[in-house]
This record gives sequence, C-alpha cells and structure tokens, in this order.
Amino acid sequence: MTIDELTRWLIGGPKVLDGATGSELLRRGVSAAGRLWGVGALLEDPDAVRRLHRDYAAAGADALTAATFRIAPYSLRRVGLEDRTDELASLAVRLAREAGREAGRDLPVFASQTTLEDCYRPDLVPDDDTLRQEHAATAAALATAGADVLLLETFNTVREARIAVEAAAATGLPVIASFTCTSGGRILSGEGAAEAARAVTLPGVVAAGTNCTAVGEMLPALTSMAAATPLPLVAYANNAWYEQDSAFLIAEPVTPDRYGFCALGWITVGARLVGGCCGTGPEHIAALASQVLRRRS
Repeated sequence: MTIDELTRWLIGGPKVLDGATGSELLRRGVSAAGRLWGVGALLEDPDAVRRLHRDYAAAGADALTAATFRIAPYSLRRVGLEDRTDELASLAVRLAREAGREAGRDLPVFASQTTLEDCYRPDLVPDDDTLRQEHAATAAALATAGADVLLLETFNTVREARIAVEAAAATGLPVIASFTCTSGGRILSGEGAAEAARAVTLPGVVAAGTNCTAVGEMLPALTSMAAATPLPLVAYANNAWYEQDSAFLIAEPVTPDRYGFCALGWITVGARLVGGCCGTGPEHIAALASQVLRRRS
C-alpha cells in the first residue's frame, strides 16, 4: 500500500482498526502474551494469535495490526532474541495476513512499532543517537517483513516520536503516528497533544492521533490535535486496562455498545481510523464497525 493509496483509503470514509492483542490474548488464557507484550505468544502459541486476528476480521475490522509491538532489536536484545528479529517480524505479519484471508477478507496489515523503553515512562527515553539507530533498525525489519503500513503507537514524548517517524518514513511505507494522552489533552511527557500532532506532521505520515488513552480523555486530545494538523486522525482507546505504571488509565470499563457510541464522537472531530487498544476485544470492534457502517450508509 502506497502513501497515496492509504491516504485515499482513509479520506474515503471512516475505517475500522482492530482491537487489543496483548490484553485480549491474556484474557483468553494465553499467559505467554505477557512476555514482551505479545512476543511470547508468537513463540509459544502462534495459532492463538492467528485466531485473534481472524476474530477481528470477522468482527468487521478493515485492517489488522501484526503482533510486533515489542519486536524491536532493542527489546529482543535484552532477552537474547535479537537474532530472531526478522523471523518474528515475518511471522507476526504472516499470521495477520493469513487470518484476514481465512475470514474471507484481504485486509491491509499494519505493523506496530512503539517506544524503545516502557511506553508509560517518558523519563526513560534514550538519547537521540540511540533513538535514531534503534528505530531505523526496527522500521527496516518491519518493512522487510512485508507490512503494508507502519503504525507507530503509544508514544509518550515528542522527541522520540519525531525521530521514530523519520526512521519509519525512510522505509517508503506509509506511517501512522499515535500518542498516549492523559487529562487536559496532554501526552505523558506533559507536552500538549497539539504540539505532538504538529511534530509528526511530516512527509510520509498519513494520519496522527491517540491510543491507549482512557475513553473519557479521547475527545479533548483529538480536538486539540485536529486544530494542529491537517492529517486525518487515528483514535483507539484503552478500556480500563491498567497496571502499576499506568494508574492514569484506571476507569470503569465501557460496554461494547457504549464504546462504539463514543467512537462516533471521535469521528465527528476528524478521526478516520478508529479501533480499540488495551481492554478491548472483538465484541468492541463489532459494535464499532456497526456504528461506522451506519455512518457510511
């Protein structure tokens, strides 16, 4: 998929992204998914990953996200798996592509790429030289694996996001950039969501937005971003899935129907790619897809 093709695809009307991988696999009893947030599932239960992708395709997702969130040489190096980066990236992309076809749909596959360190800890972001080197290596591996789009997600600082976007765009693949936001329309570093959106409005970037943000905080962040960038927005919320380092996500889970209704507000302010992040599953995507189909008609 070229940059122009993805742009036309998005501006043609709202599209539905899939939902969570790591949290949903854990909910389904795939404990290995907790290892490097999905990498363990690729190693120990790839069929479970394929089934989840297939369920999202059947629920109405227009694109599937490969389980590459922590497939970066930087992350794999720490657990002695760096030499398997290309193998695991290719497996993740292939599982998503095969699952779409098994569901009778030939869907684009987005490859997830995230922060080098903990995505909830902006204080841990490495120096610029490390960021350039490591994000370039990750983006190259994901492009070589056959991904259609690089989905840069859960970024917590403008500095790392901009460097990662530049590295991803250098592959020639279309890039989507997304930040995690807290109250007041700010990303986790404290920088404004508008500033974040402007910083990644670069050649090769087709959409920008927010993910792994509490459902109730999505609209303020998206509204700020919409005023700062001409790009279509991407929006996929965290549905009350949190751990010790992400207490800002504590909330009451919303039902699938309520989640789909909330997403209509995101579309109203400019979101053209809507889906689910941690704490969502195929039932949320089905409800969301139903709302989007009604809007298209």
